[in-house]
Amino acid sequence: MDIEQKQTEFIDHFVKQASSLKGSALGSVVTDATSHPSLFAFSEILAVPNVVELEGTEHSIYLDVLRLFAYGTWSDYKSNSSRLPELSSDQALKLKQLTVLTLAETNKVLAYDQLMQELDVTNVRELEDFLINECMYAGIVRGKLDQLRRCFEVQFAAGRDLRPGQLGNMIRTLSNWLTTSDNLLVSIQEKIKWADNMSELDKKHRKDVDDRVEEVKKSLSLKANIDIREHEEIYSEPGGVMDYEEDRSRPKRRRHPIS
Repeated sequence: MDIEQKQTEFIDHFVKQASSLKGSALGSVVTDATSHPSLFAFSEILAVPNVVELEGTEHSIYLDVLRLFAYGTWSDYKSNSSRLPELSSDQALKLKQLTVLTLAETNKVLAYDQLMQELDVTNVRELEDFLINECMYAGIVRGKLDQLRRCFEVQFAAGRDLRPGQLGNMIRTLSNWLTTSDNLLVSIQEKIKWADNMSELDKKHRKDVDDRVEEVKKSLSLKANIDIREHEEIYSEPGGVMDYEEDRSRPKRRRHPIS
């Protein structure tokens, strides 16, 4: 079972919990969800009416934490740590894993220097251990560690929750892609039609040439037959050319000496 399929049962569990609690009681649900080692999607929990109602209340901090884990990165947490609760070690690990997924969304080759800066990692060995043990073994990414080039080549990365407004951009991108694909399909169909027409014209041209060749053959054959018949008629007419055998059978005339 891959990472996306695993999410469903965990999401359903926390959605049911959040739907049955209100106010400060939601704090434990948020902490458990953002600490869970196999949960990496939070938009369904954010959409629970009881969670939405936290906006503008004294307990809105739980909503902020959920949004951080749904859309944010470790750098976002450091920038806003003064107004957010301190994260547990499990939450910090989860947020760093999510940071890798965010970086992999826009670039399939991640430089070690960039990763160490974004994850607060001090050396390459620590970074590679994190990528292998906490990311690849967890199934959220697959890729290749290139020590020579000092980079991580991403082959697969699990998707994160869409930010508000990001869905509209995605729909526009997909619509543009669909329009381009339709135009390309029309162009391909036109080229296929042109190729078919050229094929038919080529067949017609070949047939015309073959017909002309046959006509020429017939004409030459007819002319040859006529020439042969005329030749036979000339040599078979009486008084024409004397047959050699006939000439040999006739007695030769005796020639008289001239006196």
